[in-house]
Amino acid sequence: MGLIDRIWIVFAALNGAIAVGTGAYASHALAAQPQAQEWFRIAGQYQMAHALALMLLVALGDRMDRAALRIAGWLFVAGILLFCGTLYALATVGPLPVPMTAPAGGWSFMLGWVALAAAALRARG
Repeated sequence: MGLIDRIWIVFAALNGAIAVGTGAYASHALAAQPQAQEWFRIAGQYQMAHALALMLLVALGDRMDRAALRIAGWLFVAGILLFCGTLYALATVGPLPVPMTAPAGGWSFMLGWVALAAAALRARG
């Protein structure tokens, strides 16, 4: 297993743990704030889904175009940081001074899935 694969696994595992923790935080600490609770839940769901997607990229690494898989991975990471990070920030500190970060993260997620599709189309065998 190469270094980049280990990095994706570590990043996936840490993001999975954070997603579980944010779910618990939303359920308990934000119970009196329904909008903040909803933002945390949405962010946690997307974060967990894309943590698992990073693991998928590692599993597919020997079967598909590695360059496209790496692009997908970095786009998933960008999506987690921008989309999920924005929702967590909205719930805890309010709007960020940089506009359109959540939509940019959403686009990153979508482009990551398109890159994964491209990797499948370029697969060996």
